[in-house]
Amino acid sequence: MKECEKTGRIHSIESFGTVDGPGIRYVVFFQGCRLRCRYCHNPDTWKLSGGQEMTAEEILCGMERSRAFYRQGGLTCSGGEPLLQLPFLVQLLKEAKHRGIHTCLDTSGIPLPEYERCFACAVRADEESTNPAEELFAALDLILMDFKHAEEVGHLQLTGQPQGPALCFARAAERCGVPMTARHVLVPGITDGEEKLRALGRLLGTFSNLCTVEVLPYHRMGEKKYEELGIPYLLKGTPALQRTDAQRAREKIVRAMRESGREL
Repeated sequence: MKECEKTGRIHSIESFGTVDGPGIRYVVFFQGCRLRCRYCHNPDTWKLSGGQEMTAEEILCGMERSRAFYRQGGLTCSGGEPLLQLPFLVQLLKEAKHRGIHTCLDTSGIPLPEYERCFACAVRADEESTNPAEELFAALDLILMDFKHAEEVGHLQLTGQPQGPALCFARAAERCGVPMTARHVLVPGITDGEEKLRALGRLLGTFSNLCTVEVLPYHRMGEKKYEELGIPYLLKGTPALQRTDAQRAREKIVRAMRESGREL
């Protein structure tokens, strides 16, 4: 291993991702997440101590073996939450960018507490010679940002974490000019209310780097994992939604954006 080469804790790798950015993606799922979203379908990614230690070289070598396969796609870092391993994430994305690979980050925008200041500095454009947030954004082609809720109280109740760091990350990405796709999970009784959707639309309308909005319907595919891990599933009995429900919700969000003067 090179002297300066870092390792990251990786939960798993998917070699044929089709919903994780443009084209076919090589999706690296990072281990660890501070959030405890009530609808999370990957509770096995929560603990930072889990997963397998890998270097950026090991990850990219796996991708390079089928490089032609990803010509119209690229690398997506997902999780868990990649921002919990910010130094390794930056190293991986910089190396991928150096190799001409399209890079994408799927994130909730909430890093470890010790990295929150990095993104606050990036919002203010403070001069820092080695700000990892600036390095991160320079190595990214696209961000898939998971907007959990339109409001602070709802975000805290849904995820167990405050909304401030997530919005700070999103503002930093905006200042650095990284294109962003907003994602929102539609959950019955939690995020599907008319006013909640309109409020989200007004919030999203303030981001100049926003490219599009995706609404994902709540599903119950992760319920069995909770049983296997002995973790209570807080949404037990909540009905799954359909794609048509998500489409109608997206129309309401986009309409609210349009009313506030923002066209996609």
